[in-house]
Amino acid sequence: MATTVKEFFDKRVPEALLANPGRAKDVAAVYLFKISGSEGGTWTADLMATPPTCTPGATGQPQCTIEVADQDFCTMIDGGMQAAMQILFAGKLKITGDPALMTKLTKVLQMGA
Repeated sequence: MATTVKEFFDKRVPEALLANPGRAKDVAAVYLFKISGSEGGTWTADLMATPPTCTPGATGQPQCTIEVADQDFCTMIDGGMQAAMQILFAGKLKITGDPALMTKLTKVLQMGA
């Protein structure tokens, strides 16, 4: 079943962080997600906090900002890093901040999968 962006950030990721905060420590970064489209919004995933959090809005100092359309983000949720790279090379995914954190994005996507 397809996951909506809001369900992913408002329910699935927070539940995964609560159930297994150690996975967040493997990533140890602050991500800001700016998702455009009717299902979009802005969320901050603070994977350095104790406990790690995923909250609506832009908070703190993100180390990596991900900007993408809602439909493309859903494709990334379902397809992981390979789908993310295809969307990036198609020019539909904008990453600012630390580009090395893009490689850890798969772990973030898997938290809510």
